[in-house]
This record gives sequence, structure tokens and C-alpha cells, in this order.
Amino acid sequence: MDLNGFLERMGSTIAVRGTDGCTDQQFSYLFVMVFEVYDRGKDMITKTARSFSVKKDTSVFKRLENRNQENIARSHHQSKSQNLVCKYWREGRCTRNPCKFKHPDEENCKPKNVWKNPDAFKSRHSPPIEKTQAKVVKNKENNFNLNQNVENTQKKSLTNEVKNSESKNIQNKNIKNLHLGSCGDEISMVTCLEGQTKGITGIALPAGSNKLFCGSKDKSLRVWDCNSGQCGGVVDFDDECGTLVNESQWIFVGLRNMIKGWNLNTQDEVIIRGSGGQVNAITMFEDILFAGMEDGTILSWKSTSETSFCEIPSSLKGHTGSILSLVIGAKKLFSGSCDNTIRVWDCESLECMHVLNGHTDDVTTLLCWDQYLLSGSLDKKIKVWGANENNSIEEVYQHNVNDGVVAFCGMHDLKGNPILLCSSKDNGVCLYDLPSFMERGRVVSQGDIQAIERGPEGMFFTGDAKGLISVWKLNGGSMCKS
Repeated sequence: MDLNGFLERMGSTIAVRGTDGCTDQQFSYLFVMVFEVYDRGKDMITKTARSFSVKKDTSVFKRLENRNQENIARSHHQSKSQNLVCKYWREGRCTRNPCKFKHPDEENCKPKNVWKNPDAFKSRHSPPIEKTQAKVVKNKENNFNLNQNVENTQKKSLTNEVKNSESKNIQNKNIKNLHLGSCGDEISMVTCLEGQTKGITGIALPAGSNKLFCGSKDKSLRVWDCNSGQCGGVVDFDDECGTLVNESQWIFVGLRNMIKGWNLNTQDEVIIRGSGGQVNAITMFEDILFAGMEDGTILSWKSTSETSFCEIPSSLKGHTGSILSLVIGAKKLFSGSCDNTIRVWDCESLECMHVLNGHTDDVTTLLCWDQYLLSGSLDKKIKVWGANENNSIEEVYQHNVNDGVVAFCGMHDLKGNPILLCSSKDNGVCLYDLPSFMERGRVVSQGDIQAIERGPEGMFFTGDAKGLISVWKLNGGSMCKS
């Protein structure tokens, strides 16, 4: 019997008994109490039914709905993960196997890092040659024409020799220097250039030129003619050549308290004087020339014309050891020093923005690649630095080598893939794939290779501590892997 039926029956019973002896007041009071109980009971039943209904919906249907939503989200995440390319694979350092993200073949999807020539930062902003005119500061003592003609010989040019005949393998019996060598069929030697008697400190092959410039600690600069393979002239100095670089239309040589420069377009020579000892590194941003000095100071001169610079330099101070390397990237000057640090300077304000700590020995070489800075040190480490979300610079990768790093150079192989050439204090140069740092090959010489320069069509040059310049060629074969 339901509650309504029960109350109706009770009400009729009360009514019958009321005629037997209840007063009207007692009957009314009893009747009100019965219906109050009825109303309260009805409300309780309704609330109980509602709560049971909600609980049932939550425990069964809601759970199923949540589970379905979780499954959908999980499958969507897995599908998304499978379609995303692993960022660590793009950087060449993913160690997960299997990896939930995609590792596509190189043919279908190459890593995002593409080689950018560090010189592009400078040449883009270099002052137009046509706009400048002005006074020439000539070296009266040694007025030598770097582009002078050499005697005609019947020897083939270096580039023609590579194009028209097979390059000489380093095991060729015609090569006198049997201490030279390479690992892999892809690298072969073209020739050796002998004449300088002490360590080569800089090699430069200006774009579009057939002259190879080499500076040495034997206090000389030699100009080699690429058409004949012969030395076309020698410039003698009073001091050792600390560095030699090609910046835009200039060839600069770093000496003690002095830089000598030759304009390849106008044939004018300039002498730029400063203080701080030996000039170990030179670079240029737009019309500003920077020099890294032995005392840890960086000097800067602003160009006043196509062939002259201001007499009084600005000084950038902060390093406590000799400056060994300078490079320009993204309107910033990066300097490596014997104080084991790298400093980042604003090229326009000349203010120090960051100090990068991490190396434990001299920072000997720097290179800008893509959005990263590569640094090499005598602590046997190559470090990769990148900008973080806070606009500061942090170490993002480290590669260990077998000996102290001396010099970097970047180039492409014949397939257009970026390669890092890294010389160490073991008389050799390792060729690394970027960004994976997989060793692709190696060349060795009779002494520490202190200078590397890229050339056309897969050629590169090395200069060692004995004064020997070697010309190498990437042939396109398979190189040995580490």
C-alpha cells in the first residue's frame, strides 16, 4: 500500500471514530496533524528519489562519459604525437628508442638547422664601396700590391686540377709529406704550399679572387696564385703575424699594437694603431673594426671612408685574459678569452650584455651557426649556446673531443649538408656533421693546425705549426663514420 492510500484509510478511520466521541476541536487538531505528516513524508520521498537519480547518473553514465572523453583525448594525443617531429631528433641528439614522436628520413624531412655562413652577418651590412671616398693612409715602408701578377707558368690552377683530373690521394707516392693523411675516400689532398717557416696564423681566400693570403709567425704574409700554385709575393713585418682575416674588401693582419690592412678594390694600404700588445683576433661589423688584444681589451675603430679609419679607438673592457677569438652574429660581438669566459657585446652601444661561463680553459675559437653560438676550448670541449625564453644565453649542448680545440671553420659538403671543421692539438682536423656532431672524417698534418679556410667546390685549406699549407678536397664519396 502506498503512502496516499495509507493516509486516506487513516483519515476515514479517524472520521468514523470522531462520531463516536471526539469533540470537533480534537478532531480538527488530529486531522491537521495527519495531513502535516502526509506533506512531510511526500517531500522526503521526492528528495530521496532525486538524490538516488543523481547518484545513479553520476556513478554510471557520468563515469562512462568521462572514460570516453579520456579515451578520445588519449587517442588524439597519440595521433598528434605520431605526427609531430621529435625536436631532439631535429637537434641530432634523441636517445629514446622507441620514441613516441616522429623520426622521419632525411630525404623526407631534414633537421631544421641549416648552415648559415657567419660572414653573411657582416657582408649584409658592409658599407657600399661606391659611396666612400677619401684619404688614403699608405705604408711608405712597404708599398706592396697584393694583386700583382705573377710569372706565367704552365701549371694548372688548383680548381682546374680538381675539375679536370682526379685529386691526388694522400697515399700518392708523388706527395713528399708522408706524415700528412686523411681518413676516408671522400677526402683527398690537392697539393701542399711550402715556404713559410713558422706557424700559420691565418688563411684567407676572398670571394671572386684567385689569390690565397697566408699569415705566419715568421713575420711574413705570402700571397699564393691559385692559377699557378706559386707564391706571387711576400710582405715582411717587424713582428709576428697574430692573425690574418678577410673582411669585405679588406685583408687585415694583426701585429703588435698595430693592424695593417689592404683594400682589394683600391689597392690602398692602411696602418691602424692601438695599444694592448699583440693583436690576436680581428672582425668587422658594418663600418666598425674590432681587434682582440693581448691584454684582454677589445679595441674598435669606426671607418671614416672606404680606405681610412678613425685614429682614436674605443675600448671594450671586461676580460682579464688575452682575447683569442672574435665573431659577429645577430648584431652582437662574441669574444673568447684566456680567462675561460665568453662575453657578448652589443655592436652598436658597445656594452657587455652577457658573460658566458662553462669552459675551464682558454676559449680559443668561436663560430655562429644558425641561431646558435659554438665555442671551442683547450678544455677538450665544444659547447653550443642558445638564447632562452628570458632572452639570456645558456648552454644547450656539449661535445667532448680527445684534445684541446684550436680552430673552427664551417662549410657545406657536396650535397649541401653543413659540416664543422674542428682542429685540435693532436695535429688533426675532424669533420663533424651538424647538428648531430657525428664524426665524418679526419685529416692530419705535421703540427697543430692553427688556421682553416674554406674554398670553392668542396675545397678547404689548413695551415699548421710548421708553416705548411695543405689544400684538401671533398670528393663526394662515403666518409668514415665514428
